[in-house]
Amino acid sequence: MASTVLHIKDAYYFEVPKLLWPSNRPGKSAFPEVWVKLDPDFQLWEAERLHGALARTIAGVPNWSALKQEYLDWKQEHHNAGKPLDVMLEQRHAEARLAYEQRFPVGRTETAGAAPAVPAFDAFVQDTQPPSAWFVRQLEQPEFAGRWAEIKQQAGDVAAYKALPQEWSQEKIDGYNQHLSGKILIPQPLGQLRNLYEPESGFCISKFLVIEVAVALVLLVVFGRLARRVAAGEPPRGPLANLLEIFLVYIRDSIARPAIGAHDGERFVPLLWTMFMFILVCNLCGLLPWVGSPTASFSVTTALAFVTFSTGVMGGMRKFGPLGFLANQIPSMDLAWPMAIFIKPMLLAIELLGLCIKHLVLGIRLLANMVAGHLVLLGVMGLAFGAAAAVQFHDAPGWQWGLTALISVVASTLFSCLELFVAFLQAYIFTFLSALFIGAATHHH
Repeated sequence: MASTVLHIKDAYYFEVPKLLWPSNRPGKSAFPEVWVKLDPDFQLWEAERLHGALARTIAGVPNWSALKQEYLDWKQEHHNAGKPLDVMLEQRHAEARLAYEQRFPVGRTETAGAAPAVPAFDAFVQDTQPPSAWFVRQLEQPEFAGRWAEIKQQAGDVAAYKALPQEWSQEKIDGYNQHLSGKILIPQPLGQLRNLYEPESGFCISKFLVIEVAVALVLLVVFGRLARRVAAGEPPRGPLANLLEIFLVYIRDSIARPAIGAHDGERFVPLLWTMFMFILVCNLCGLLPWVGSPTASFSVTTALAFVTFSTGVMGGMRKFGPLGFLANQIPSMDLAWPMAIFIKPMLLAIELLGLCIKHLVLGIRLLANMVAGHLVLLGVMGLAFGAAAAVQFHDAPGWQWGLTALISVVASTLFSCLELFVAFLQAYIFTFLSALFIGAATHHH
């Protein structure tokens, strides 16, 4: 399915107009593996093969009809839709294990004392009989746990399913082609996907990762050309080179030197300049149709904040030493040593906690500002769709849709201009706060 929040939610495909990238796959063998795995017929075929393998491996497996009905009932729950049988069984095991650990917390052991003995997990399963108890007990056995991964892999062999002579109905093929039209799926040579939005295993390449790598390569090429020109003693020429020089001089004179110091600030200018340009270009990508902003992902903004955190910590330890850096976190106070023994360790713990929190907030601030702008645009554009639904299904006057659409277009244009300003502003704020944090870590309090 298409992402409901295209510029916010990460995915493993790029979405473009359907006319530019139509899907005309003739049969099941032509569909991507991740899509075949989501097909209900494939999941039943996989579940039957999984049941047969389990029945040949362990005892106590229910008959296929009973297990099939149990699986179908489980899939009716909204949060279980589209999940295979092995996920249901593993989830049942995890739920039973959690119930056992909650009832018998870790640390209690079977003793001959007055405390009641803690039963083994197998006995607990035997007494409580959780759903799929036959599988829950078996997965605790080390020899079966190793065999389980092989059974799952063999049961879910997509190539074997595609080789079957039975073909999907034309109605299903047309519906799947309609869903996949406009979606450029990203190849996954190092991992497997659960669906178009969640990884299954390995290292999966997402849309935001592709955008970030592309931004990094563009900056590398542009910065490299400018650096070679400057190293050769030539002045910057051209609008792009002059624009980059303006950013560089501003970051050096208005951010790095005031926040870190005239001497130490020069060393951190390359990092701050790269960080500013990377965040800025990623922010601007959110204004491009069908692209999206990587800085609207918590993992991206957290990684950027971690770069600032690690730079400050390593810079402080390099300047003061590991112990000197920790001592520098404690505010200078003239205390008698009996009081200092108790107060200063507490202050150190508070300062270290505050150091981690303020860098975490640094990432959350960038994330919140980028997501908020996209949500506002989504809500404004949604007015037109709401008005169209009212006209189509509730016989509302046609002029209401025209007026609402006009308001949506004008408001979206204005908010897009505001988003353009926010893209520059948030890149500046993140860079400026990073310089302040680095300066605080590399100077005495």
